[in-house]
Amino acid sequence: MEEEALRAEVRCLEKKAGVLTKSREGFEFVYDPAYLADPEARPISLSMPLRSQKYESSRLFSFFDGLLPEGWLLELICATAKIDKNDKFRLLLHTGRDPIGAVSVRPLERNRP
Repeated sequence: MEEEALRAEVRCLEKKAGVLTKSREGFEFVYDPAYLADPEARPISLSMPLRSQKYESSRLFSFFDGLLPEGWLLELICATAKIDKNDKFRLLLHTGRDPIGAVSVRPLERNRP
């Protein structure tokens, strides 16, 4: 059975900034065209400036990795949510809705494009 790509909506200051995707090949982030057209849009990270071309990586982008909990909190979340601590994308989906900073990550519904 082929693994389905996992997708998440990335929001910056409550505006949809783009979509993060995990597939067999790795990870992809692309800014939303409406976000790019907003004169008040700002990059989600200095390492990911605003652009229409997608970002690709074989590993979770460092910016998103930095949003994940560490230490005892990571262990607690993994145990209670039954998520492998190496499955960083699922951890991000589980913990990214209510971050400390301006960027949040939320699961996309299955039937959304």
